[in-house]
Amino acid sequence: MEKKKIIRKICLLGDGGVGKTSLISRYVLNSYSDEYIRSIGTRVSKKVIEYDDCELTLMIWDVLGQKSQKTLHAAYYRGANGVLLVCDNAREETLLHLPMWKQDLMEVTGSIPLIAIINKADLGSALSKDALAQVCSALGKSPMYTSAKSGEGVQEAFETLGSEIIEVSK
Repeated sequence: MEKKKIIRKICLLGDGGVGKTSLISRYVLNSYSDEYIRSIGTRVSKKVIEYDDCELTLMIWDVLGQKSQKTLHAAYYRGANGVLLVCDNAREETLLHLPMWKQDLMEVTGSIPLIAIINKADLGSALSKDALAQVCSALGKSPMYTSAKSGEGVQEAFETLGSEIIEVSK
């Protein structure tokens, strides 16, 4: 029997420099570069995930991380079916901004599957337990830890989001 084919749009959101582009590069191309290149606008990548009963094609939108671009962000959010909210393990302010990113997204999309990611897990953590607890409470879930550099947790984060999107699609 042929698998059901599903195509869904996901967005990676978070402050500039948290590693959104690097996460996509690690997941889609299995590559990593230490060179920082600021995203301008948005870039779309594609990845197909095989599940038991379906084939999920993720259209992955890498959204620029400048908070001043709220109107532009809203256009990118339209039609999104899931989101990875990304912060930097070494910069607590990026963690504290995740609820704002979620709120801006949900104003456009309504409730959609969401995974919070603490990226750069290979670096020492600068996140306080209080800030982590506060953000987990605001987001309604605990984050996953990833490292685009080492690959740790990257595939699991995208595939967990994919599974949640499939559940909502049924």
